[in-house]
Amino acid sequence: MTEPGFWDKPDESKKIIDESNTLKESVNGFKEMANMYDDLEVSYELVKEEDDADLQEELEEGVKTLQDKINVFELQMLLSEPYDKNNAILELHPGAGGTESQDWAEMLLRMYKRWADQKGFGVETLDFLPGDEAGVKSVTLHIKGHNAYGYLKAEKGVHRLVRISPFDSSGRRHTSFVSCDVMPEMDDNVEVEINSEDLKIDTYRSSGAGGQHVNTTDSAVRITHLPTNTVVTCQNERSQIKNREQAMKMLRAKLYQMKIEEQQRELNEIKGEQKEIGWGSQIRSYVFHPYNMVKDHRTNLEIGNTSAVMDGNINPFIDEYLRATMNNSS
Repeated sequence: MTEPGFWDKPDESKKIIDESNTLKESVNGFKEMANMYDDLEVSYELVKEEDDADLQEELEEGVKTLQDKINVFELQMLLSEPYDKNNAILELHPGAGGTESQDWAEMLLRMYKRWADQKGFGVETLDFLPGDEAGVKSVTLHIKGHNAYGYLKAEKGVHRLVRISPFDSSGRRHTSFVSCDVMPEMDDNVEVEINSEDLKIDTYRSSGAGGQHVNTTDSAVRITHLPTNTVVTCQNERSQIKNREQAMKMLRAKLYQMKIEEQQRELNEIKGEQKEIGWGSQIRSYVFHPYNMVKDHRTNLEIGNTSAVMDGNINPFIDEYLRATMNNSS
């Protein structure tokens, strides 16, 4: 950072500064835990000598706090795959069921936004298609923060809701499905071959939240990669050029993800293994009736407080899945 010309390329400079800050945060976090451990060791010796109930309680609370910090720190250190540290692009697509499934997509959208807020991550809506009566038909979020993709890759799959439908006058129980797709935001230097003749680019008028934010020009962009029939859309920016740039980033991320998944499928065939959970399969059930429970089918982790989960408390599911995945891979 002290080299001459470091600030000549702001984008590259920012990446280096962000990486430096992340490393400093990790080192400072480790030092903080080491200091906490030293303090707890002193408290432990005092408790042994004085048998003080207040000191004992303070010691137990301190140990729990340290354990929580260690768990978070350990998971951060385990997120060491090539793109774990990257920002994430998260897409939600309702399954069949019309308004019911579109409403479920909006509930998941709120859940992920709340989770990101709690993590201190930035959230930008790249594309939003509202439902006909309620909810959303599709939405794409750009979630910005260190390890955003590393955490959110645990959410990729189909999420199932069981509840009494508020849209059913007979009060019957309904089951709804929404698929969640997660990709890392790719840097410009990632090599993904895209030929311009393979692209179909359409522009259209934004269909955003309404009011003054809806564009009066055709600034929204849809890009179709013809060989794979992969479609990406972006309508976040008022500028068609910026929307096109962001859409190309999303396309490169999707094509890269498809390449990795194909390699993984080939590897599994060579090994003679069948993945228990693959893309498009149900990973988690959210049951609101006849009882309250959220269950992850990959780890069998169950949480009875559905309100907390829908308010963004999905860390236990992410933690359990990532640790299980990393243990299996090691």
